[in-house]
Amino acid sequence: MALKLEKPLLISGPTGVGKTELAKALSAILNARLIRLQCYEALDESKALYDWNIQRQLVKIHISHQQGGSQEQEEDLFSLPYILQRPLLEAITQKEQVLLLIDEIDRADPDFESLLLELLSDFQVSIPEIGTIKAICKPVVVITNSGERELTEALRRRCVFLYLDYPTIDEEAAIIQARASDELETLNENIALAVATVRDRGAQLGFASPQLVDWARTILMLNAGRYQKDYVDKLLADLEQYKENCSSLESYTG
Repeated sequence: MALKLEKPLLISGPTGVGKTELAKALSAILNARLIRLQCYEALDESKALYDWNIQRQLVKIHISHQQGGSQEQEEDLFSLPYILQRPLLEAITQKEQVLLLIDEIDRADPDFESLLLELLSDFQVSIPEIGTIKAICKPVVVITNSGERELTEALRRRCVFLYLDYPTIDEEAAIIQARASDELETLNENIALAVATVRDRGAQLGFASPQLVDWARTILMLNAGRYQKDYVDKLLADLEQYKENCSSLESYTG
C-alpha cells in the first residue's frame, strides 16, 4: 500500500521485533540502496538534512581572490556542490532508487518531526540559499517507532501505518534457521520456544535479535546436536545481557 500510494511506511512495535530488519529486507527486494538516518536526542538539520562544506568554500574564496574573481563566482559558494549532504538530502538527490530509513523517530525531539514534513509530503526540501530541491527519483521511505513518545498527528497522517508484533514460535524458528544454519532444523524450534517462554514472563528479548542468532550459531559451532542444558547454561550471556532475564532462562532450562 505504501509503495502504491507513494507514502512513507511508519512501522511501530516493541524494541527488537524486527522493524529495522523489515526495512533492510524491503531494500533488498526492491534492489534499492539503503540510506539510513539514525535518530537521537538533539538531532538537528545539520546532521539530518545538510551542512555547508566550509573548507571547500574557503578554498574557493582563496582561489577566486588570487584570480581576481567576480562577485558571481563568490555567490556560487552557496550552491549544491558546496553542501555536505546528510541522509535526508542525499535520499532525494539520487538518480537511482533508494530506500530512506528514518530509524527510531521517537528518540528524536518532537520539533525534529517538523523538519520531515515537507519531504514526507512532497519529496522535496527547501534550503534558504538555494531554494526548493525536488526528488529526482522519489525514495521509498520507512520510519520506525518503538513508542517511547507520542508522535505528532502531522507526521502520522502523512504515512501508511504498520504495527509489527512479536512472531509466533514457528515464525521465530524459521527466522533463526534462515539466519543461522540449515542444520538447525530441530534446535531452532527449541531455542524459539525458550525465547517465547521467557518473553511471556517479562524478559526483554527481541525478534530474532543478533544475540539470539549468535547464540544459535555458537551452539552449532560447538557441535551441539540437540537442545542440552549444559550448552544453554554456558551460552546464556550471548542471548541476553540483563541478569533478571538470564535468571528466567535458567529457571526454564532447569
